[in-house]
Parts: sequence; structure tokens; C-alpha cells
Amino acid sequence: MADVLLLSAPDVRAVFDLPAAIESQRAAFAALGTGEARLAPRALLDGPDGGVAFGYLSRLPGAGAVAKFGSVTPGNAARGLPTVAALVIVQDPVDGRPVAIIEGEAVTTPRTAAASAVAADHLAIPDASRLAVVGCGVQGRAHVRAMLRVRPIGRVTVACRNSETCGAAAELAAELELPVEGAGDVRAAVADADIVVTATTSAEPVVLGEWLPPGCTVLSVGSFAPDRCEVDGAVLARAATVVVDDVATALRQAGPIVAGVRDGRLSEDRIRPLGPIVAGLAPGRAAPGDVVFYNSVGLGVQDAAAAAVIVDRARAAGAGRLVAL
Repeated sequence: MADVLLLSAPDVRAVFDLPAAIESQRAAFAALGTGEARLAPRALLDGPDGGVAFGYLSRLPGAGAVAKFGSVTPGNAARGLPTVAALVIVQDPVDGRPVAIIEGEAVTTPRTAAASAVAADHLAIPDASRLAVVGCGVQGRAHVRAMLRVRPIGRVTVACRNSETCGAAAELAAELELPVEGAGDVRAAVADADIVVTATTSAEPVVLGEWLPPGCTVLSVGSFAPDRCEVDGAVLARAATVVVDDVATALRQAGPIVAGVRDGRLSEDRIRPLGPIVAGLAPGRAAPGDVVFYNSVGLGVQDAAAAAVIVDRARAAGAGRLVAL
């Protein structure tokens, strides 16, 4: 019998703030870059109505294995439910018994945005001040908050599918005390942006390469499966640098990368992993005027790093509750 720490979404939010999330993701990708992290192939299983079930398994140095099982269900938006649902299970590094079960959506949202912030910190121009976010859901809003932590953002444009009824711009402006504009025209939103985030889960491109200004960094977080492709081939063609969270995973599961290699527009030797860049073993952006593209599908090592911080902080704060299994 083992005592397992159960952490609800409010428990996670109480101990896992954005600065902690960002530092956890720096640690995750640095460990990946130095080869210290262990990462199993990610599992994806198609479901009805565009839904996807996923599974991750990974291990960081000195920590037990961490597994996450969950789903992405686009139809949940119409149901008033979160698009992402998941559970994270943490094992003891010595005896392998479960030590924590964590509500996963509260982990996934901040760690995904935090990882994008880490990528932007290494790939975007240092004085990036204009941010455009395509997609106004939970991830889109989380990415606005995250980008403010790594760049001097002075203006934000959020492009929603229905800008007339979307309250993201007004809500973010009030929360952040920053100019935030709503836009229904994605082309206009990204036309002068220094950083573009796409967080839509779209199967069709929402951002075209011909729209991007010089020096722009594009971060795609919704192209997490072979059939999700938020950017067109021209984005990859224009990009002087193409970066992914993990090359082997991206070649199988990142929609724009899969399509680019299949169509002959992208050679595998152009694809670079983020880990060595974060670890200081490889350069990021080469020139200020370059267009840079980053595609994230999400990796188990991100959850492992986040879970380690969450469990330590929860224990220190007395958060959650212990149950005997």
C-alpha cells in the first residue's frame, strides 16, 4: 500500500505560478539538449469529431518516471468544457511506486505557454514588442501572459474566429493593463508582429508565409498532430531557421513538418531541436531580419519537469490530500 498525493486543479494553480512554470521548462529543454532526459515516443490515438487521445512517458535525472494520459477534444468549447483533459502520474525514483496523481489540464496549460516563452526567449529578436496571437482560447490567453515574461511586449493583437463576440481582448487588456486589440483579420493582425503565436488546433493554415514581416518569429502550438497544420508551406520556406521541440517526434506528428518533408519543401537537415539551443550548445536566431519558425507538439519531459516542481511545492505548502492505494 502506498500513500499517494492527490492534487486537484486548484491545488496545482496554488503552487505552480508562471515564473515557476517557465523555469521548469528551461530545465526540461536543457536536460533534453544535454541528453540527460529520457523520452519515450509519444502516443496519439484519433477519436471522433477531430478528438485526439495522447500519452507521454519520460524521466528526468534524479526523478521518477512521469506519465500523462489525456485528450484534446475541440468540440468541448461548444460544451463549455476545457479542450484539454489529462491526468499526470508521478513515480518514486527509487521504488517506482506512484507518489502523486495530478489533474493534468492545470499542468498542461501553463507548461505549454511557458515552453513557448522559453523558445521565444532564444529565438525572437531581443526587442520584440509586438505580439499577435491567433486563437483566443485558454492557450491563446496563456501565451499572451507568458510572452510578457520574456520580451518587452508593448502591444498585443488577438485574432479570434468570431471577433465580435470574443471578449479576450478586453479581458486581457483589463488584466494586464496593456493595449490589447481584437482582430477578425489574421493577415492584418500578423502584418507587423515581431512574435506570432498560433493556438488553434486548425487542420487548415491560419497564417501564411507571405503575410510575415522580416524578423518575425512564429510559434505554432496547435499543430500537434499530423492532421493539424496552422501554417502553410510558405512559412517554412521563408524561415531561415526551423526549430521543433523534438526532431524525431516532429517528423512523425507535427503537421507542418510532416507536410513540408513529404512535399519536398523541407529537408530533414534543416530541422533543429530546441534542447541544445536552450542548453547553450547551439545557436538560435542567426540574424535580426530572419523569419524563424518553431513548432511544438508537446513532450513528456515538459510534464516531468513541471510535475517535479508541483510535487515539491505542494508538499512544502501542505496542498492536496494523501490517499492510500
